Amino acid sequence: MPTAGLIIAAQNLMPALQQRVEVEGDLLTFADTEPIQALQAIIEHRPRLIVLERLFAATPRGAALINRIKSDPQLSVCEVRVMSHTGDYSRQVVKPSLVEAAPVAHTGSSAKQASQAPVATEETPRPLDWHGTRRAARTRVRSGVEIQLDGNPATVVDLSVVGAQVVSSTVLRPNQKVRISLPSDEFVMRFRGAIAWAKFELPREPATGPQYRAGVEFTDGDSAALESFCERHKS
Repeated sequence: MPTAGLIIAAQNLMPALQQRVEVEGDLLTFADTEPIQALQAIIEHRPRLIVLERLFAATPRGAALINRIKSDPQLSVCEVRVMSHTGDYSRQVVKPSLVEAAPVAHTGSSAKQASQAPVATEETPRPLDWHGTRRAARTRVRSGVEIQLDGNPATVVDLSVVGAQVVSSTVLRPNQKVRISLPSDEFVMRFRGAIAWAKFELPREPATGPQYRAGVEFTDGDSAALESFCERHKS
């Protein structure tokens, strides 16, 4: 029988929540400490109903799981519902798509309308970042460039003379002060900074584990050296 539902909740709350979920088919259950295992099962089975206990959904891991499901077109058939084990709360947060995403052939006036749709270009104005905290346009760097934050490695996504966007397996929190080391060809640049924003996220490859994406603001970096580094390592 195909997997029809999946529940994520604290172990002591699971029995009460299971009584509230009615599905025709197998029902998988995962503890709130197993978001990676739950995500792997969701990707493999694509259950019609995914239930997150309300307390878990309110955590960074719960929010990251919801966002990960929302961002994956292959999971558009999944309904995500937040429910309370006490039975007094239920909210649908992701509604399943009625049809799978597929290429559409346009003919006649429809094709003409499609051809007239605005096309995004490099010249199209865009916000500097999704938090609105970026103070300068950043250079996308090539894959594999790393920065050290308090001695812990983080992958650089983009970089400017005043900040960077990074991905790290180490916990990063907004307003956290950090010591920064950035290796260059001749020497290691060392300066200070602070985490402007950070969010916990589940990657598209569950085997790589959870991670933190963050914006780092530089306090006293050498602008000329950073500009030269950006130029040498841009993708």
